[in-house]
This record gives sequence, C-alpha cells and structure tokens, in this order.
Amino acid sequence: MASWISSRVIFGPVVQQTLKKILFAREVHNYKFNVKVTQLFVPATGCRRFYATEKKIFNRNKPHCNVGTIGHVDHGKTTLTAAITKVLSDKALAQAKGYDEIDNAPEERARGITINVAHVEYQTDSRHYGHTDCPGHADYIKNMITGTAQMDGAILVVAATDGAMPQTREHLLLAKQIGVNHIVVFINKVDAADQEMVELVEMEIRELMGEMGYDGDNIPVVAGSALCALEGKKPEIGAEAVLKLLAEVDKYIPTPARELDKPFLLPVENVYSIPGRGTVVTGRMERGVLKKGNDCEFIGYNKVLKSTVTGVEMFHQILEEAQAGDQLGALVRGVKRDDIRRGMIMCKPGTCKAHDNVEAQVYILSKDEGGRTKPFMSFIQLQMFSRTWDCATQVIIPEKEMVMPGEDSKLVLKLLRPMVLEQGQRFTLRDGALTLGTGVVTKVLPSLSEKERMLLTEGKKAREAKKN
Repeated sequence: MASWISSRVIFGPVVQQTLKKILFAREVHNYKFNVKVTQLFVPATGCRRFYATEKKIFNRNKPHCNVGTIGHVDHGKTTLTAAITKVLSDKALAQAKGYDEIDNAPEERARGITINVAHVEYQTDSRHYGHTDCPGHADYIKNMITGTAQMDGAILVVAATDGAMPQTREHLLLAKQIGVNHIVVFINKVDAADQEMVELVEMEIRELMGEMGYDGDNIPVVAGSALCALEGKKPEIGAEAVLKLLAEVDKYIPTPARELDKPFLLPVENVYSIPGRGTVVTGRMERGVLKKGNDCEFIGYNKVLKSTVTGVEMFHQILEEAQAGDQLGALVRGVKRDDIRRGMIMCKPGTCKAHDNVEAQVYILSKDEGGRTKPFMSFIQLQMFSRTWDCATQVIIPEKEMVMPGEDSKLVLKLLRPMVLEQGQRFTLRDGALTLGTGVVTKVLPSLSEKERMLLTEGKKAREAKKN
C-alpha cells in the first residue's frame, strides 16, 4: 500500500503533464487546419487601415463660416449644439451628435459642464459651418477666449427661466473685445417659462446688447427649446425654432473676407500623437493657404522648429487645400508631440518672429463693463491673451502716472517670454478673474536684454534699490 501511494505521488504529476501536452498538441493541430480551410474559402479581411482610401475628400462647394454658442453656464449651449446636429441630420446636412459626444472629456461629463472648446461640423442649404461650443463656466474663461477668437459670428444662448446672468455679460464683453461683431440670440428653455417671461428676457437682452455696443434693437432673437428639438417633442418650439435660428444665422452673420493671398499662419490649439502616423496639430487657419508638402515653422516659448506638412484634414475629411478660416488638423513630419505646445504658431518659414516688447493702444474697461474699480500704475503684472497663447506681462504707462477705468491709453507691454506678436494683432489683458482691458499692438519694440528680463520679476523695493 505504501509503495502504491509513493508511486502516485511521484508519477501522478508527470502523467498529468504528459496528457495535457498531448491534448494541447491536438487542439493546436485542429486550429491550424481550421485556419487553413478558412483562408482557402473566406476572403481575407485584414485589420490594416488604408488611411487615404477610407477618408473622404472635403468638397468645398459652399462658403465656410465659423460660428459658436456663448452664454452662461447651464443655459443650454451644448444642448443647442446637439439639437442643431439632430435637426440637420434629418435633412442629411449633418451627423447627429449627442450631448455626451460634445462634452467629451471625462471631467466635463462628470461635472456636466463644458470645460474645453468643442468643435462640430454641419451645413445649411447655403453655407458650411464649423461650430465652436464654448465653456460658460467662470473658471474656464481662458478656454472661452480661445473659442471666441476663432468665431466669425456667435449664437448667444439665454435661458428664459434665468435671463441675463454674470457670464452672459462677460461672454458678450469678450466677444466684443475679440472682434465678434455679429450675434444672433436664442432664448432657450421656453417650455419651462410663460410667454410674459420670454418677452421680459428678450427686452432685457436687447438692452444689454445695446449697452455692450451691439445694435440691440435689430439683433435677431429666436425663442425655442433645444431639449424639445433634441428629443423630437413640440416641433413649434423644438425643430422649427432651431431651423428658424439657422435661417437667421445664414442671413445675419456675413461670410467673412479671407486673407488668402498672405503667407499661411495657424495658431496651434491642440497637439496629438497618432500611432503609425506622427504628430497632428489642430487650430483655425488665420490667413493664407496650406497644402500637403508645404514647409512650415513652429514658433513660441523660446523655440523655432522646422517641419513639413504631410497631410491636412478638416472634420475627418481630407483637404486638398486648406484656406484661412478652416478649422483643421495638419500632420507634420519630424517633430514629437512634446516639442509643440498650445499657443505656438505654425507659419510659412521666415514670415513670423517672436517678440517680448511691444507698444499697444489699450481700452481699459470701466466698472460697469466688468473691469477694475480702481486705477492702475506702471509695473503692474497682468496676463496677456492673444490667439491661443497667454503670457505673464509687465505693463509700463509711458505718458502718465496712472490709467483710470474707462480710459483709452498707450501702454508698453514687456512679456516674460517672447511670443509671436505683430502690428495690428488684438489681445486681451486680464488681472486674475477680471478682464482689465482689450487692445491692439501698434509697434514692435527692440527685444529685452537678459538683464531687463530679470528685472520683470523683481518687486518694487528691488527696483528702487537698483535706482539708488
């Protein structure tokens, strides 16, 4: 009995392993045989991607225009964007996108608010649109500045249940500063308010638009419910209101004249790395024409990188020629994703330079316009926003001691690091959460020396000690 037990202990595992190997070898043989038979009779469908053949070429048969939704948080900007794609998809003019597809970052879905600028494509019978869904949350005003800087016109969304709110005013102000001169108003959530309330909100908005320097009396105002349009309910305030809004956008927002004859310039908004393809930069073409094979240069953050464009796309369609105003992605050769940052400029080699010392004409906002309550003096440190970049800046007042809110003044701006700036470029100055003013670069001054740059970060006492 003892010898039987000891033989089981010794040979049992060996026999089990041998049996497993025999069975596995038979399974492998059967599998290989089945694969061979399948390959003989079933056509091969490999997982190789034929990038060029699977993407359609963008057909530029309508003028392109960039619009976007602005307004207070939770007033329904993203819902309206989704409703527009839903209504137009029924007419085969757009691909329907759900609310969660537009608020696509995990933190946006978690908080139920838009944080980053989102881009959607659709077309009406007369125009092709790139639509920017802007964040309404106060914390993300920096991203909102980028969004409005890319628009030719805007749709201001106001909830009939709330009326004009703090961000409504701030967004209008930013849009005006950045040069968005054509705005159509959509009064949302009319299904949750009575007619009298809707009329009061319309009067309030027209008055506010007038205060902000727009033509409040003649601005188109459309009332409806984006949620009803999205859910296919009550067409008179749902789908019909959305179509009426788009008709007003077609009519009221003019197709802008594009600067196609100048060298191309694209402010970089985002950078992606696509496995097997390379680095892709996205943004809105500010001027010029871009084609596959063009040489380009990336400038900003003390870097100058040279590259070549190996592909251009807009909304996942291949562009044979990108033009000013297009919201595009450009595939670039020989640069890593970490080399390029948001805020850099992609341009024709030798056409742009980074500067850190400029003279500008700036309008300082009054208290009523959302600006400071007190005047400011030289050496104040502000944040300067232009195109897609922002940079810490020291302000010098050359002709007087201080600037009062509501004044128009000449200022010298010294940037902490050189960024692409040119004469005529618009920018916004912010102090913490306040928009302090808006201006235009009038003159590029000689670059700062290393010693002058070191002085920018020093306090008042250190400056006075150096004078003495």
